[in-house]
Amino acid sequence: MDREKALAKNTFIIAIGTFLPKFSSIITLPIITGGLTKAEMGTYDLISTLVSLFLPVATLQIQSAAFRFLIDVRNDKKETNRIVTNIIAFVLPTSVIALAILYFCLGNVAIVVRWLICLYFFTDILMLSTQQIVRGLSNNKLYSASSVAISFSNMLLIVLTVLVGKQGLVGVLSSITVATTIGLILLLVRGHILSQIDFSLLSRHTLKEMLSYSWPMIPNSLSNWVLSFSDRAILTAFMGLEANAIYSVANKIPALFTTVQGTFVFAWQENASLASKDSDADSYYAEMFNSIFGILVGIMALLIAATPILFWLLIRGDYKEAYYQMPILFMGMLFSSMASFIGGIYVAHKKTRSVGITTILAAACNLAIDLVFVQRIGIFAASISTLVSYVFLTIYRMIDVQKFQKVRFNTVRFILLIVLLTLMCIICWINTLPLNVLNVIIGCLIAVIVNRKILKSILLTIQAKMKE
Repeated sequence: MDREKALAKNTFIIAIGTFLPKFSSIITLPIITGGLTKAEMGTYDLISTLVSLFLPVATLQIQSAAFRFLIDVRNDKKETNRIVTNIIAFVLPTSVIALAILYFCLGNVAIVVRWLICLYFFTDILMLSTQQIVRGLSNNKLYSASSVAISFSNMLLIVLTVLVGKQGLVGVLSSITVATTIGLILLLVRGHILSQIDFSLLSRHTLKEMLSYSWPMIPNSLSNWVLSFSDRAILTAFMGLEANAIYSVANKIPALFTTVQGTFVFAWQENASLASKDSDADSYYAEMFNSIFGILVGIMALLIAATPILFWLLIRGDYKEAYYQMPILFMGMLFSSMASFIGGIYVAHKKTRSVGITTILAAACNLAIDLVFVQRIGIFAASISTLVSYVFLTIYRMIDVQKFQKVRFNTVRFILLIVLLTLMCIICWINTLPLNVLNVIIGCLIAVIVNRKILKSILLTIQAKMKE
C-alpha cells in the first residue's frame, strides 16, 4: 500500500472514532449548557483545564513514547512486549502518586466532586496510555472503537444524569468517568494488553530511552496547555467564572474544526515517521502540507459560513457575546492545524526538544497578550492571543523545520487563502442575512475550487466503481 493510500486509510479509520464522538458532543452540548448554571459551566471547564495541565507532568508524557517507539518494532513481538511492559510498569505507580497529590490539592472542593475528579484523572491516564499503545501497534480500528464507546456512553449517561436526573456538575463528572472506564476496559480486552505484559522484560535502558524521548514533551504539553487553556484561567482570575463560561462556549463550535485537525494529525504522525528515511521525504512532506492545507481551508470555509445557524441550533442560554469570538478562534484553529502538521515532522525525526522550544515561545506570546490586554478589551484578549500565538508558532516552525528537512511550502497560495478566510470571518462577525448568504456562496466556492483535483479524483473513482 503506497503512502497516500495508507494515510487516507488511517485518516478514515481515525475519523470514524473522531467524528462519531463529536456527533454525541453536539447532542450533549445543549443539555450541558442548559443543565448547568454559568458558574457550574465555568467550574467544569476549569476542572477540565486543570486536569489537562496536571496529566503530562504526572506521566512524564511517556505515552507519547509508547506510540513512537512501537512503530519501529511492530514486527518484533519480544520488543513490543518489552515496550508495553515498561510503559505500564511506569504509568501505574506514577498515576497513583499523582492521584494522591491531586486529591489533597483539591482540598476546598466538595468531597463528591473531588473524588470524581480524581477517578476521572486516573482512568484517563490509563486510557490515554493504552490508546497510544494500540496506535503504535497499528490497531487504529480499536483506537477508534474505544473513542466511539467512550463518547456514546458519555452521551447516554449525560442524558440520564443531567437531563433526567438534574444532577448538574456531579452528573457530568460521573458520566465522563464511567464512560472513560468503559473505553479502558475495551482497550485492555480487545487489545490483549495484559497478555503482553512480561515483567521479566523490565529494562532500565528501555525506560531511560523512552523517557529521554518523552520528557521534552512535558514543556511542550504544558505550553500547549497555556495556548489552549491559560486564556480561561486568566479570564476567570480577572473577570470571573461567567466570562470563562462565555469563552468556553465560544470555543465549542471552533472545536469542531480541531476535530478534523486531530483526526489528520494522529494519522499523519504515523505516516510521517514511516516516511522520514525515504529519499523523497522533502517533496512528500511539501505535497502533503499543501494538500491537507487545502482540505482544511475548505472545511474551515464551510464552518465559518455555517456559524450563524450552528450557533442558533447548538447554544442555549445567554451567550450572545460568545458569537463574536468565534471568527477569531476559527482562524486560530486553522493555524494550530498547520503547526500540528509540522509538529508531525518533528516527531518523525524524534526532535522532541525542538517541539518543546517552539511551543514554549508560542505560549509565552499567548500569555503576554492575555496579561497586557485582558483588562482593556476583555474576552477579546483571549481570542486574539490564541490567534496571534498560533500564527507565530506556524511561521516559526515553517522556518525552523528547514534545519533538518527541506520542505518547500507554497507561501503565495497559503497567504491568499488566509486573506479569503479572513474576509469570511469579517462577514460572519457583521452577521446580517444577505451577507450570511453571501458567505455561504463564498465558502462553497472556496471549498470546491481549492480541492477541485481531489473532488475530481473522487468523482472519477465513483464513476469507475459504478461501471464495474
